Amino acid sequence: MSDNEQARQWKSMYTLGGIAAILSLIAVVADIFIGSSTGGNLSELPQTAVERFAQFQQNTWLGLYNLDLLNTVNQLISIPVYFALYAALRKSNKPYTLLALIIFLLGTAIFVSNNTALPMLELSRKYALADETQKALLAAAGEAMLVRGEHGGLGVFFSFLLPTLSALVFSFVMLQGNVFSKANAYVGILGNVLMLVYVLLVTFAPTVKNMAMTIAMPGGLLLLAWMVMFTIRLFRLGTSRDDS
Repeated sequence: MSDNEQARQWKSMYTLGGIAAILSLIAVVADIFIGSSTGGNLSELPQTAVERFAQFQQNTWLGLYNLDLLNTVNQLISIPVYFALYAALRKSNKPYTLLALIIFLLGTAIFVSNNTALPMLELSRKYALADETQKALLAAAGEAMLVRGEHGGLGVFFSFLLPTLSALVFSFVMLQGNVFSKANAYVGILGNVLMLVYVLLVTFAPTVKNMAMTIAMPGGLLLLAWMVMFTIRLFRLGTSRDDS
C-alpha cells in the first residue's frame, strides 16, 4: 500500500470519527435534557426491582433511560471517535495513545455487557402477566439485575470509570505535539477529572449523590466543549492536504 493511499485511509477515519462525534454530542445533549427534565435526582430513582417494573409499565423509555440504555448506545457510537483520536495522536505519543484506546474499548465491553436495561424491560413484561408466585421469583431476578447494573452502584463502577480514564489520558496526550490545541487539552483534563470525582462519589459515598450532581454539571459542560473542539479538528484533519 502506498503512503498516499494509507494517508487517505487515515483521513477517512478522521472524518468518520467526526461524524460519530456529532452523533455522540447529540446523545450527550439528549442525556442532559432528559436528566434535567426528570429532576436529575439519583435518590428519587426507583429503588427496588418492583418499582422499576412499575416505571416500565408507566413509561418504557424513562425506565430504559434510568438504566443507562442511552449511555450504552452512546458508548458504542463513540468507538470510531476514540479510534480517530488514536489515529490523530499516534505520532505524538503512541504508547499512551494506544493504552488510552485499549482502556476505552475494555470499558465499552464492560459497559455493554453489564447494562441491564433490556433484560429488566423483559422481566417487567413477564411480571405484569405473572401470578403471585411467579412475581416473587421475577422480583428476585430483577434485584439481581439491579445489583449488576443500577446507576451509581458498584456493579457499574468500572463501566463509567474506564471510559473516563481513557478520555483523561487522551487529554494529556493532546498536550504533546500540535495536533490539538492546548486549550482543547486543558478543557478535557478538567472536565474528565470532575467526572472522575463524580463517579467516585456516587459509587462510594451514596449519601452525597445529590451533591455529586453539582460536580457532574460543570464536568459535563466542559466535556461537551472538549468534544466540540476535537470534533472540529477531526474534520479539518480529514480534509487537510498533509499526511497526518
